[in-house]
Amino acid sequence: MTGAGGSTGGPTRVLIVDDSAVVRQVLAARLRGCAGIEVIGAVPDPIFAMEHMNRSWPDVVVLDIEMPRMDGLTFLHRIMSVRPTPVVICSTLTRRGAETTMEALAAGAAAVIAKPATGLKKFMEDDSGDIVTAVRAAAASNAGRLRPAARVPAYAAPPPAAGTGIGPAGPGPDTERVVAIGTSTGGTQALEVVLPALPAGGPGVVLVQHMPPRFTAAFAERLDVMCRVRVREARDGDPVLPGQVLVAPGGRHMELRRPDARYRVRVFDGPPVNRHTPSVDVLFRSVAKVAGSNAVGVIMTGMGDDGARGLLEMRRAGAYTVAQDEASCVVHGMPREAVRLGAVDRESPLGSIAEVIHHHG
Repeated sequence: MTGAGGSTGGPTRVLIVDDSAVVRQVLAARLRGCAGIEVIGAVPDPIFAMEHMNRSWPDVVVLDIEMPRMDGLTFLHRIMSVRPTPVVICSTLTRRGAETTMEALAAGAAAVIAKPATGLKKFMEDDSGDIVTAVRAAAASNAGRLRPAARVPAYAAPPPAAGTGIGPAGPGPDTERVVAIGTSTGGTQALEVVLPALPAGGPGVVLVQHMPPRFTAAFAERLDVMCRVRVREARDGDPVLPGQVLVAPGGRHMELRRPDARYRVRVFDGPPVNRHTPSVDVLFRSVAKVAGSNAVGVIMTGMGDDGARGLLEMRRAGAYTVAQDEASCVVHGMPREAVRLGAVDRESPLGSIAEVIHHHG
């Protein structure tokens, strides 16, 4: 699946919308130096952007959130209502910026770039690889799938029978079930479909969503309000509990451990794996070793191949493995690679993934 640039066979045409002259200058210079990317404009606010887009519509928009005359969130809603287009949000590393970014992702933004309130030029020059990756991921996305997806019904779980290992009293040594989910581009919208449909008493879930530091806490809080399961950002040593989802913090890896009678997570610093921190492969490989056949693995929309090899290890260890199908993905890269490796028991449309988890979890 490709965006408009890929569909024409030409370069990906990018419009930068940011009220900071420094950001516009650094972003434009970095992107112009990349093969297959053409910067068609860099403007200070959405009003100028609309004038530019009336003349030449871009394949990808890099959009600041807080701007004069019209805020980025309002402009994003306008873009998605007129002509759905991949948008990369350029957001400040603040609490307010994180919360607004969650609204933007829910409204259809494809990816997010984090920027500090000070030291912008040096930061964006040092972290320009993330910027290029985000633009390429957005360009590869299926713009029609970026709109918020419809909710699916929640699945009512029967009360756990004694000794099943999914009740609040805690598991026996070989019976506790755990669900591991990995996703990237398009995953924030997809998870807002899957997680609210999970029953409150289901197995514990450990989750990696590729996202910059500081944004995952706001993301978990947003999901927690929407879901019957509890959702929160993971801390090192947290137990994996029934009816709870632990989200790996942005910028840190997360593994599953079993130091005692209950699964726990290890949250730790480390170099990127498959260009990502947190990495889905790091999580999935640990689940394969620790949980084996007591696990369900789910790989969802995202660019690249992070998680594919880890899911294969899970399947070889006896876990039931699921990939989101191509038709419902914003970007099919991660699920496609998992299928190619033979890591997947079942491909499932987005609206059925919660039911599959409920049935096999």
